[in-house]
Order: sequence, then structure tokens, then C-alpha cells
Amino acid sequence: MATVSVRMDKALFDAAAREGKAEFRSAAQQINFWAKVGRNALANPDLPIEFVRDILIAKEQPTEPFTFEA
Repeated sequence: MATVSVRMDKALFDAAAREGKAEFRSAAQQINFWAKVGRNALANPDLPIEFVRDILIAKEQPTEPFTFEA
């Protein structure tokens, strides 16, 4: 993944660092997550933001292929 330097409010960065730590993300990863949630929430205004957030978290989880046992 390419990186880009941006200027941002220190309070926002500090909040991302705090929340990211609780979610085992770096501050940069937390800001990226917030951006994805916001972008997807704006693209789907009919969905509750919590639903959008939960879908994005679920997509990050590793999955195993489903096998049907009879």
C-alpha cells in the first residue's frame, strides 16, 4: 500500500491513536478505518452507520471456506 503524508488536527490524530489502541490498530490504520466507514456510510445513506461499521469489521476477519458435512 502506498503512503501519503497529510496534515491533520493533532486532536484528531490523538483520538485515532487512543481508539486505535483499543481496536489493535495504529493511529493511521484507525484513520483509514474511519475514512472507509464515512465513505461507505455516505454512499449508503439508508443504512445505519453501525451496520456499515460492522460490515467493514467483518470483512477484515479471516474466514475459512465453508464445507458441508452430511
